[in-house]
Amino acid sequence: MNLKRLMESVKKHEGYRNKVYLDTLGKRTVGVGHLCVEDFWEDDKEYEESFLMEILQKDLQEAIRNAKELMNEHGCSDINEIAEEILIEMVFQLGRTGVSKFKNMWKALAELNYVGASYEMLDSRWAKQTPNRAKAMAEQMKACA
Repeated sequence: MNLKRLMESVKKHEGYRNKVYLDTLGKRTVGVGHLCVEDFWEDDKEYEESFLMEILQKDLQEAIRNAKELMNEHGCSDINEIAEEILIEMVFQLGRTGVSKFKNMWKALAELNYVGASYEMLDSRWAKQTPNRAKAMAEQMKACA
């Protein structure tokens, strides 16, 4: 896994804002796609970039841990490095539970079928909600073949 490449991809897809905003699902978000689940976030306050980047680092570490657990559960620990980063980014965006529901994608990945996994990624509510991101990530998955 290339942490720098992963972080750049997440930043590109999530964008960056130093104030709390509503994401595409109407959820309060800040920084690089951080869901405001903590009580201390204030609307209209500008937060320091260094603080928001620390939060991004923590969020990414959590996504890495959860993605690796899912990969182990589904027998996918030997997948391509790019495919692993794609899964981590999906967990970053959708959470562990959300990505666990991609049953056919996991089956394809267990067989190292990256093309099949890419099609399964697009056959989802996620692909309808964030079509550009899903298409880009599915193309990257397909290219792992």
